[in-house]
Amino acid sequence: MTETSPIAGLHAATADLDPPLAALDLTALRANAADLIRRANGVPVRVASKSVRCRAVLEEVLGAGLTARGGFAGIMSYSLAEAIWLARLGARDVLLGYPTVDRAALAELAADATLLRSITLMIDDPTQLDLIRAAVGTDLVRPRVCLDVDASLRLGPLHLGVRRSPVHTPEQAARLAATAMRRGFEVLGVMTYEAQIAGLPDANPAVRLVKWASAAEITRRRTLVLDAVRSETGKLEIVNSGGTGSLEVSAADPEVTEVTAGSGLYVPTLFDHYRAFTPRPALYFATSVLRRPTPTIATVFAGGYIASGPTGPARVPKPVWPKGLRLLGTEGAGEVQTPLSGAAQSRIGDRVWFRHAKAGELCERFDRLHMVAADGARATVPTYRGEGQCFG
Repeated sequence: MTETSPIAGLHAATADLDPPLAALDLTALRANAADLIRRANGVPVRVASKSVRCRAVLEEVLGAGLTARGGFAGIMSYSLAEAIWLARLGARDVLLGYPTVDRAALAELAADATLLRSITLMIDDPTQLDLIRAAVGTDLVRPRVCLDVDASLRLGPLHLGVRRSPVHTPEQAARLAATAMRRGFEVLGVMTYEAQIAGLPDANPAVRLVKWASAAEITRRRTLVLDAVRSETGKLEIVNSGGTGSLEVSAADPEVTEVTAGSGLYVPTLFDHYRAFTPRPALYFATSVLRRPTPTIATVFAGGYIASGPTGPARVPKPVWPKGLRLLGTEGAGEVQTPLSGAAQSRIGDRVWFRHAKAGELCERFDRLHMVAADGARATVPTYRGEGQCFG
């Protein structure tokens, strides 16, 4: 390990620990947080908890109250059970990023006035309203809801973006808003997540062209959607948009009241090829060399932490130190062992450091993170898993 390596501090600070372990460069994390705020250009940044999955990191950016600090304000949760857990820990602005049909969690939400004030549900279908109302069990409660409006780009038969909400047109959004209000829900906002902009690297000129066209289309359509929804609801509290890869685009729309980001705190390998920002990898994991099947191959323990999404090379962990190590095409990253080529200098017992392809998913593999400061000081904090929490 050389002093010029960005992993040098993590390596030294965790030298007394036995791998496998996950380590977080606190300096890089803070620099990434500051860069997200800079890119949002004054628009509050809501933190996507699915991309963090560690309460201590959420507190690092949002403060001990898990609600707001600096340019960060609020959490986008991925599960109602998680949202309730965070609200009971003090979070007072949690937007559920996805619909829920968790009856027990909905009943718990309805029974607690603080939870009802702190958590906003996401909807995109009237059937979800029926399920929520049935789980709540009373017409006296007015749950807060936000409309998830599809932000994909449609060009004839082509669909560019993720398959999320069936609500695409202003008329559909207004109709859903009116239905929600008629059934006793409080409609607070609209979300448009343009995954085809936020989640695609922009190094390719053709991709940049598609992202430009998509940004122009959703900006026009979002204005029409908001006008239609406001004609039913009046003023909206939330107009949420964006992701780590599209903060500038979303924040430039004066209609947008907040943007969402999470992966940009850890910067996994999927964000290595963006022109919009400089990636500063913050989260790594290390494991040990167990055997040397040939003079140029080292086999390390475990390592098969495959990311969600379309199966392929982009979803596997990447060995980053020592330099020159590569996964084998015939074996890849394994359940209990991972062979690596280019390992002529590696010895049994040595460490190999990896980066994960996605952000928070690595925390489902480890019950703690070792947070390392610039001076080498180490603090060990639990992940969601380490706190006994698993939200799916």
